[in-house]
Amino acid sequence: MAIVFKQETFRNDFCYRNSPENIRRFPFPFDRDEYMYSVNMEPHVHGRAGTVYESLIDVDEHYVAEMHDRALVLKEDPLRYQALPHMMSAQWDTLELLMEEQAAGYPDHFTLIRNGDQWRWINRPLGIDDSFTFGDASTLPYEPFEYITRQAQGDFCIVDQRDSNLWMDAGMVTTQADWSLDFDIGMNFMEWHGPVPLAHQIGVFDRALKFLLNLQQGKPTRRFNWTMTINPRLDTSPENYHKWGPDRTTVTPDNVGEKVHLRVELQSLWRLPRSNAILFVIRCYLMNMEELVTVPKWARRFPRVLKTLPPELIDYKGLTRFRETTIDWFSKYDDGAPTSPGIYPD
Repeated sequence: MAIVFKQETFRNDFCYRNSPENIRRFPFPFDRDEYMYSVNMEPHVHGRAGTVYESLIDVDEHYVAEMHDRALVLKEDPLRYQALPHMMSAQWDTLELLMEEQAAGYPDHFTLIRNGDQWRWINRPLGIDDSFTFGDASTLPYEPFEYITRQAQGDFCIVDQRDSNLWMDAGMVTTQADWSLDFDIGMNFMEWHGPVPLAHQIGVFDRALKFLLNLQQGKPTRRFNWTMTINPRLDTSPENYHKWGPDRTTVTPDNVGEKVHLRVELQSLWRLPRSNAILFVIRCYLMNMEELVTVPKWARRFPRVLKTLPPELIDYKGLTRFRETTIDWFSKYDDGAPTSPGIYPD
């Protein structure tokens, strides 16, 4: 089915909104009324129709607007894309994977035609129709990794596996939750996760690293991460903190519903075939509180999650200034009734 793409912005006038259909398919990350860090990995397989799991690389109504915002970020700061020289094989792996998944999941919008190493890629929403030689970067307008990630929602990191560790050696990162590719490039798994509180002490990252080192080709895995953002701003990078940081001081009891957003990352990890690297896809979804409370189960559960967060997570996720105001705003929506297990609406 063809998607109706929206014209919207993630900066300045912030005209981003979710349609009722998109609210129902939002990846609400809480399967119970409390939250704590865990490895929470599961197989990344096709899921039920009408959810973000229907296709393994999700495309939704915000696609065209998000790609426009990515182009703006890259124009302002080209270092949001970086790839170390030895990652070229992994770049082609990534291009192949994303083209295959988008064409398979959304044939009305994307077409991939292959004749040996002569490929043709048609991206109808962005008006792209390019023919190129697979394996020859000179036949593309950008490096292969940059070329395809300018056409795919979410952030993308390629991590190289060596010395019993994972190393962040390439990335396209324009929608991150307060971390910097320019700072983390070349770091290993434990180094780039260093600032995360509590998880190290309870062994989350030790278990996660062991699991990922054994990730098999053809068996991608996924997990959730989440935080909260004021205004529907995709680019909440440290480089632009001066633009989005002060937003946290603007929340009042009257504007919680419109300004406060749940920011969910659906993270998937794929073993790449030629390079043996791992592609780390970090797909960001945004939904404001007025949209969230249209699902009664989520309206009850989310304030309960906020109430039970450990102080270290409240601080780390940057929720201190507006958490209590948000909880108070939800009081009229949480009637105390039990919530059903799982993440999906009742």
